[in-house]
Amino acid sequence: MAPDHGFTVTYRFKGGVDEALARAHDLRYEQTVEFPPDLTPDRIAQTIVGQVVGHEPDPAGGHRVTIAYPTGVAAGELTQFLNVVFGNSSIKPGIRVERFDLSVEALAPFRGPRFGRAGLRAKLGAPTRPLLCTALKPMGLSPGELARQAYQFALGGIDLIKDDHGLSDQTFAPYSERVRACVAAVADANAKTGYRSLYLPNVTAPLDRIVDRAFAVREAGASGLLISPGLTGFDAARLLAADDALSLPLISHPALLGSFTVSPDAGFSHFALYGQLGRLAGIDAVVFPSWGGRFAFTREECAAIARGTLESMGALAPSFPAPGGGMKRERVQEMLDVYGRDVIFLIGGDLHRPGPDLADTSWRFRELVEAYA
Repeated sequence: MAPDHGFTVTYRFKGGVDEALARAHDLRYEQTVEFPPDLTPDRIAQTIVGQVVGHEPDPAGGHRVTIAYPTGVAAGELTQFLNVVFGNSSIKPGIRVERFDLSVEALAPFRGPRFGRAGLRAKLGAPTRPLLCTALKPMGLSPGELARQAYQFALGGIDLIKDDHGLSDQTFAPYSERVRACVAAVADANAKTGYRSLYLPNVTAPLDRIVDRAFAVREAGASGLLISPGLTGFDAARLLAADDALSLPLISHPALLGSFTVSPDAGFSHFALYGQLGRLAGIDAVVFPSWGGRFAFTREECAAIARGTLESMGALAPSFPAPGGGMKRERVQEMLDVYGRDVIFLIGGDLHRPGPDLADTSWRFRELVEAYA
């Protein structure tokens, strides 16, 4: 754990211990002063430059080195924190961020998830069971067609009904019209069933439109937000999560984040990127592709993400893991064995496979999950 005065980052370097320590020495200067060590004044080298505080072999190969940084170099900003963690060194091969640990002081500027696991459960009236999520798709449907989907999903008891991440403000489904239609459809279904299904429009957009779009959908009655921080930046998610006037659950989609984790020797570990960083940015539920679907994440990597959403981070609430990416109903028990009950099952296309009665298929999915759980 980081000392009270700062934060630590654990990196994995390719090669043996001598090479790893030599590269770590280079990295601790690169990530702070970006200045030749022999020209750096001693007072700065001792108070600003990161310090190696531990190292060990990695079971997967290479060597892990932990570097401690003083709180002040991150300036209380998520953007600068990420810059210190991996800014310049991300350009160099053979280095991966495995995890980071922040002291109470370093965590102070970050609120973390507004709702998290407990808050989302309270909103949905689901204290113990796994939650259910789906996406409105495929792209190309009209607002009316998407709203009819939303109505059926809500009628069948799906908890979280989100825009597909590819839905923006296209001419075939104009944003405001789509949001109004889906909000009304889900509200209509909830009135009939007594459920509390939430509709989450996609607010991923050019930077100058994100906040306005988020408040517009809140005014329209939407009950949550979807964002792709790989497209907007994680600080855009933090901005929305921290806004007391907005106060809506925030779910993230992994679009464009894949390149950060596909290499075992570069980028970020699944644990750090999807688990820890999402929470630091205030994301309540993080969508990621589960193993066994159409993406290449392994069972172990997915389990690591789930651990990262729960890992102790001071007072930050745990977020929900939301595995998707080609998930099928018959894999529910297998996934419960790994994720436990604190999980959001995201199923998209597989809910359409049995036929057009999405309400019936959704209800059968809910019954299946409740029976297993």
